[in-house]
Amino acid sequence: MTILRIATRKSPLALWQTEHVAAALRAAHPGLAVELVPLSTRGDEVLDRSLAAIGGKGLFLKELELAMQRGDADCAVHSLKDVPMELEPGFALAAVLQRGDPADAFVSNQCDTLDALPAGARVGTSSLRRQAQLRAQRPDLQLLDLRGNVNTRLAKLDAGAYDAIVLACAGLQRLGFDARIRTRLQPPQWLPAPAQGAIAIECRDDDAATLALCAALDHADTRTCSDAERAMNRALHGSCHVPVAAFARLDGAQLALDGLVGSAADGTLVRAQALGRSDAPDALGLRVAQQLLQAGAGALLPSPQNA
Repeated sequence: MTILRIATRKSPLALWQTEHVAAALRAAHPGLAVELVPLSTRGDEVLDRSLAAIGGKGLFLKELELAMQRGDADCAVHSLKDVPMELEPGFALAAVLQRGDPADAFVSNQCDTLDALPAGARVGTSSLRRQAQLRAQRPDLQLLDLRGNVNTRLAKLDAGAYDAIVLACAGLQRLGFDARIRTRLQPPQWLPAPAQGAIAIECRDDDAATLALCAALDHADTRTCSDAERAMNRALHGSCHVPVAAFARLDGAQLALDGLVGSAADGTLVRAQALGRSDAPDALGLRVAQQLLQAGAGALLPSPQNA
């Protein structure tokens, strides 16, 4: 019997996503045995500082990649929005699964909408992208850091530390917290992180057997849209240090991409949108990035060596 070992973070959402992938792999390959290899990452352990301050979202991947290099795991499951634009040498994205809800969620026990919050209300999010869009819409709000897994963040809201928080709809839905979503903050007015809502499988690029097994789960339309969003982000040297947002959607052979660069400090937003061919998502991503830079986004971006 073939056994496939999947490295995963230990958070409830990460485990849900990995179990979801495991079930899909078993369905696609009858007789395949799939085992989970739960690991702790530095991104999970250091919760008293923002991701930008401790090295970025790549911290969620490092331990899982080391496990694959040691031979302790064959592949790893990630939220694609957490995967750096450039993978470490020796790794590849074997599959991008069909995307879940890409929108952000406004979550509050007091108000139904962002606009209904009282002046000076406390809103929790450590995402610079979300902070920039919140400041643009409601410059009066107090924006406070919020780290931890989904359950922890909801518990902090329920304990009264915040009047509202912003989370990803997909994460709430996957954990059965649909009822906590008061409003979907959705495109085109509010843009998500590039590839938000998509799950990816990473493996060693020389592991032909694992690449072949995982390829059965690749969703072509999601891969196309996420490629365009990530290409835009890559051209802007985007990371968790930079408030960059993107959302692509397919209409037959046509691909549309909305992009945004913002300032978490003052809510300045620079937007761009373009249409392209569905078979050239990287070119469309690059074009929207160039439009953003021409519109002044460069002033909101750190230099590439500091990004």
